[in-house]
Amino acid sequence: MLPSNTRPLARLVLLSLMLTFVVARLVSILMLLFHKTDMYLHVRDTHVHHLNYGIFLLAGVGAYLLFSPPSAAPTPPAAAVIYGIGLGLTFDEFGMWLHLNGDYWQRASFDAVIVLVAALGLAGYTPPLARWRHRQIAAAVLALLLLAGSMRLAARVGPRMQSWEQRVRS
Repeated sequence: MLPSNTRPLARLVLLSLMLTFVVARLVSILMLLFHKTDMYLHVRDTHVHHLNYGIFLLAGVGAYLLFSPPSAAPTPPAAAVIYGIGLGLTFDEFGMWLHLNGDYWQRASFDAVIVLVAALGLAGYTPPLARWRHRQIAAAVLALLLLAGSMRLAARVGPRMQSWEQRVRS
């Protein structure tokens, strides 16, 4: 789907997005389990959510790529990794900025990350559509079925995580 010279960058973005999302969720769970709520950055009694760090990373990478002098040099892999980390931090709290409430364990965040992972996976690993064969079509159908199944799983797990978080905090 992408030119072959940019596929490795899409793969780096995909990997860093997935790792960042998993680490952010694990850190949040560990903070709840061990009651370490003082680890958050506060500025004048305002909790700075990690989606803000992601936004700054995305803005920084965008500015770097936009305002760098034009050259024949390809995009550095570090830019792809930082971009993926920014996406992971930002979309981990997608539900919070979509619904503007303080609930971290929203299904919308999980769904958004699944859609991003699917899009980046397709961009980084699939051949151009004209070269698709039966096995690629079958894999795409399977991926859509898995995506639908993961959304059903998120619908069941999300409310449980919210009630679990409330029990742990009290």
